[in-house]
Amino acid sequence: MTGTAVRAARDIVKAFACLVLLGTSALSQVSPAPNNQAPESYRVSVDVNLLVLNATVRDRQGRFVSDLRQQDFEVYEDSVLQTIQFFQHEDVPVTVGLVVDHSGSMHPRLAQVITAAQSFVKFSNPEDQMFVVNFNERVSMGLPDSLRFSNDSTELGAAILRFPVTGETALYDAIVKALERLQEGRHEKKVLIVISDGGDNASVHNLAQVTDLAGRSTAIIYTVGLFTPEDPDRNPAVLNRLAEATGGEAFFPHELSEVVAICQRIARDIRNQYTIGYVPANTARTSAYRTIRVAAHRAGSRLFVRTRAGYIPEGESPAGKPIGKKATPK
Repeated sequence: MTGTAVRAARDIVKAFACLVLLGTSALSQVSPAPNNQAPESYRVSVDVNLLVLNATVRDRQGRFVSDLRQQDFEVYEDSVLQTIQFFQHEDVPVTVGLVVDHSGSMHPRLAQVITAAQSFVKFSNPEDQMFVVNFNERVSMGLPDSLRFSNDSTELGAAILRFPVTGETALYDAIVKALERLQEGRHEKKVLIVISDGGDNASVHNLAQVTDLAGRSTAIIYTVGLFTPEDPDRNPAVLNRLAEATGGEAFFPHELSEVVAICQRIARDIRNQYTIGYVPANTARTSAYRTIRVAAHRAGSRLFVRTRAGYIPEGESPAGKPIGKKATPK
């Protein structure tokens, strides 16, 4: 096969993977939902079968490992080794939602949050599309109705600032709204950054519904917990659970001044991920939750891989089944 033919074949594979991702939820194809089940945008079928994972690899010192090849990775689904059929390590543009708590306790922290968000934009891919979801006891899109997405740090900062800081907290409703808006983005890779204390006392949705939707979505969720030890509404467990389920990371700064550096780290994390695709060896059409583990190997090094914890191929999530688990060193 000539070099031109090889490149053409690779382009076809990449295009197919992108089409699959664009039409998927929880890394698979979306199918309509019966009444009283999950919304259509988040229903999952395995008719297409190609599952695409985003994986971050770090060494013992916490540095990104960016020189690995496809043969350096192993993917396990329910402890069964899978065959990797798509592999990429490129800085691709993403659709990003900034979900910002505006309840009363956030008042002294909002200026630093805006600075951190603007710093995130500056460290991101210039082709990223971003939006803002603000919330207290109600949820509102931050950008004007005429502007669905932006990559302008001034516009995004203003989108956060214009919402009042008062009242209670509808965190779960805000995440559901953000997951819906993500589906409108043109980029296949989706990310949410949630800045909150993790508490919720005003949502229509509950935590089980949110974790189910997050588990069915392609979104990677990063969380930043801002609270004091005396804050009665703090709930770091929720922030940890959302991040671990989707392959993101949870951060709990000791000082408010750390938030800018955290947002810069998240931007770098997004731009340094491997994309790995495989067709599950298990072709059974069940609704059982399937665990995912990705291992990376390099001679003389111990590598740490972070990716989503698993997925639900189709149907409702099993009652009582945990959505996520902590990443472990490989």
